[in-house]
Amino acid sequence: MRSTTPNDVHAVADAVILDVREPGELAQARIEGTLDIPLGELVERVTEVPSDTTVYVLCHAGGRSAQAAQYLESRGIDAVNIDGGIVAWHRAGLPVTLGGAS
Repeated sequence: MRSTTPNDVHAVADAVILDVREPGELAQARIEGTLDIPLGELVERVTEVPSDTTVYVLCHAGGRSAQAAQYLESRGIDAVNIDGGIVAWHRAGLPVTLGGAS
């Protein structure tokens, strides 16, 4: 499984980012324009994931997204894990929309 850094993903024009975090996590911090499918729903919703482009997979810190990327690769989708998840994305100073706890 391949992985990359948040900065490298942010530099890709029109990157497809799949966020596999839960809705409550998305409410706290999210990247605008992501495809949001919780890891537990990925198998039943895999047809929503584009298969004609590279998909960059994101979670909180990198564990769930690594699992998701491996699954997507097994389905023939070019998936790349984002190292460090949204935590690393935020620490790198990249755009994140922060929300309050709901």
